[in-house]
Amino acid sequence: MSMTDETKRSQKLEADAHRAETAANENDPLAAASAEKAELMAAVDELRDKYLRAVAETENVRKRAEREIAESRAYGTALFARDVLSIADNLTRALAAIDPEARATAEGTLKALLDGIDLTQRELQKVLEKHGIRRLDPVGEKFDPNFHQAMFEVSDPNVAAGTIVEVMQMGYAIGDRVLRPALVVVAKGGPKPASASAPESTAPASETES
Repeated sequence: MSMTDETKRSQKLEADAHRAETAANENDPLAAASAEKAELMAAVDELRDKYLRAVAETENVRKRAEREIAESRAYGTALFARDVLSIADNLTRALAAIDPEARATAEGTLKALLDGIDLTQRELQKVLEKHGIRRLDPVGEKFDPNFHQAMFEVSDPNVAAGTIVEVMQMGYAIGDRVLRPALVVVAKGGPKPASASAPESTAPASETES
């Protein structure tokens, strides 16, 4: 028997079985109802699966949109803020260039000009802070390469090594992002941090006991 004849014979047998099953269901209402119920349950399961997948995808899209909106609110002003920082720097330099004694004795127009520059600088800082931009003025803090940039080190036996002793240029950050690191001078060769020197403090006591 050829392959074509075998295929035709198989298809005929399947068709006969299907017709026999259909006839049996027509003659047996209970079997027909059971088969219909099974089909409906299968359809319900398929729809439930599609629904759950759609709900999960919608929830993911919602969370992603909320996250993007939050990041946009927090960091959307970053580029603009970087440009504004140069204005803050210029105001700071202008005030720092004035001799303290000359400023204390200033009168008339000069005094009004200096007060105006000082007021403008403070107002600019308030606006930056209002938008979540904070100034980094880390004198006395431990050096952190994530927020500070060391320009050079100096020997200072009065502070712990790694302590910032001078800020050459203020840094700025928005949220957890650094807009500009603070340019700092770091102490070296000073006393060790307390955590490192604590074990040494117990040495004299142990020597006395021996």
